[in-house]
Amino acid sequence: MNAPLPPPSPRRSVRVTALAAAVCLLLAGCSAFGDTSADADAAGRADTGRLKIALVTHGGRGDDFWELVRKGAEAAAEKDNVDLTYASDSDAAGQAELVRDAIRDRVDGIALTLAKPQAMKAPVTEAKSAGIPVVGLNSGLNAWQSTGTLEYFGQDESVAGRAVGEKLNGLKAKHALCVIHERGNVSLEARCAGVKKAFGGETQMLYVDGTDMNAMSAAVTASLEQDPSVDEVVTMGAQFALAAVKSVKTAGSRARVATFDLNKDLVEAVRDGDVQFAVDQQPYLQGYLAVDALWLYKTNGNISGGGVAPVLTGPAFVTKANVAAVAGFAANGTR
Repeated sequence: MNAPLPPPSPRRSVRVTALAAAVCLLLAGCSAFGDTSADADAAGRADTGRLKIALVTHGGRGDDFWELVRKGAEAAAEKDNVDLTYASDSDAAGQAELVRDAIRDRVDGIALTLAKPQAMKAPVTEAKSAGIPVVGLNSGLNAWQSTGTLEYFGQDESVAGRAVGEKLNGLKAKHALCVIHERGNVSLEARCAGVKKAFGGETQMLYVDGTDMNAMSAAVTASLEQDPSVDEVVTMGAQFALAAVKSVKTAGSRARVATFDLNKDLVEAVRDGDVQFAVDQQPYLQGYLAVDALWLYKTNGNISGGGVAPVLTGPAFVTKANVAAVAGFAANGTR
């Protein structure tokens, strides 16, 4: 385990400002650092010195899931008097370079995802050498300590996968098609591996290009047409589940659809019965906790989980029976 960086002393209070999110596109497929702010007075906001924190993810542009992560981070930033920059690149090398951009920008803290942990190890080491604390979120639960991050906020994907497998057993499914939209992403691989481990029926992996929804839909349709015994399609994201629903209809298959993660459209699909259930890892909470943890570390020396245990944000199942409880939050864009 890496020893935590010594927490710095809080700075003098400065005028509180409210964060207004902005993303600057640096090049195709990659969003670069950018933020705007506007003066505002708000009750309950921190009066500690203003900090600069960077959130760097592997999320694709326009993905609803990552918008939820970002919204949570922005809410914590506004509360904590933080200047937040958000950047993402689905390419591991590109994400690593964005982390280095944050280091060069002399931020006070970095929150990052670990979908490709090996690619993040060197940038995290560089950040620590520059005296910048780093926390992990969303992906890479089994690698956050070895990579060198202080804390981790996310779901145990292996546990979540096994929970899905058990649920499929309860639904009497026999043949699951587990669709992975990003090859090599440790979190997605762990999910399907967990499903396969717990599910009593057959689990078939299908790798698709998550950046091309038409190709993804066509691949699922083709698999269902080739093997009519598939009675369950398990996807790794809300938009992929919605596409799979269409694929099932196109293929004339009797397969049902279940998924990890949700958004407001997926909530409606669960309510309408088009999707059986979704596993909610609470992405809004992941973004919120990651930024808030860095603020707490910088201003009060706190380390969630003591630096030895992750902070789990899931899994929880959203089904037709309980979907009404989250529908309002989803409509507001926070679930």
